[in-house]
Amino acid sequence: MAFHSHAHTHSHSAGNTTAQRMLLALGITLAFVVFEIIAGIYANSLALLTDAAHNVTDVIALALSWYALRVAARPANANKTFGYHRVGIVAALINGLSLVLIALYIFYEAAQRLLNPLVVEDSILIGVALIAFFVNAGTALLVLRGSENDLNQRSAFLHLAGDAVATLGAFVAGIGIFLTGWNWLDPLASILIAALILWNVGGIAREALDILLEATPRGVDVNALARAVQTVRGVRGVHDLHVWSLAQNLRALSAHILTDDMPISEGARVQREVNGLLHERYGIAHATLQLECVGCEPDALYCEMKEHNHKENLA
Repeated sequence: MAFHSHAHTHSHSAGNTTAQRMLLALGITLAFVVFEIIAGIYANSLALLTDAAHNVTDVIALALSWYALRVAARPANANKTFGYHRVGIVAALINGLSLVLIALYIFYEAAQRLLNPLVVEDSILIGVALIAFFVNAGTALLVLRGSENDLNQRSAFLHLAGDAVATLGAFVAGIGIFLTGWNWLDPLASILIAALILWNVGGIAREALDILLEATPRGVDVNALARAVQTVRGVRGVHDLHVWSLAQNLRALSAHILTDDMPISEGARVQREVNGLLHERYGIAHATLQLECVGCEPDALYCEMKEHNHKENLA
């Protein structure tokens, strides 16, 4: 009991630290957005305004991610029996969709500028882009820790890391304009930034949708899992098997386990061994196992779930 209490306290403390770093990154990014918009208007640079627009989505993304971190830390209750883990997944999906919209708008504006190039103040573009790179890289590092295991944090990190690379593109465009006078390099840099945004968002959106649709987690072969469970002494078969994710690294499973007719104590031993196997090999933290004796042999590994029609039952 003491171990669980300590682990919960440590997790809560780590969550608070992550939220504080996220809030600091939010404040820095918001301040820089204002500066970059003013510089972009003065320099007549679409690349700077494009990056500022992308940074606005970063502000929204960081705010959503910060809020999701706070909400996800809440304990499970009677209305949310699985807790609030999916809040972070929803935030990651919203962040991804916002990036798609801003990328499409950038493509449109860049096309207009390519058709009608405007004179760009290359010295301002170079200076601001260089400052932007350090700001974006610094804020990205603030939210990097833990992002590999949290889709919500990873979506925020990709926002910021993508900006860091994008500002390098704007910086290179400014150097190119300074050396050649080719103002069309500015909208070209914007197109490359938009393409980078779309490339980054693809994986986040797919993974978030998979989790929300309760798809089988990546890297889990359900047939191999079923065969592994059947190696446990006393297990005769597996059916009605479901594997899904509550969050990126929080996997759950439910299954019916077919066994011989055995005492409850022996059934408890089977459950312990199956749970241990699922945790060690597949990282499944929460498994619900229903033991059934011989005579309940199923026809299929996966059950066909149907909606419950309350009116028909009343009739």
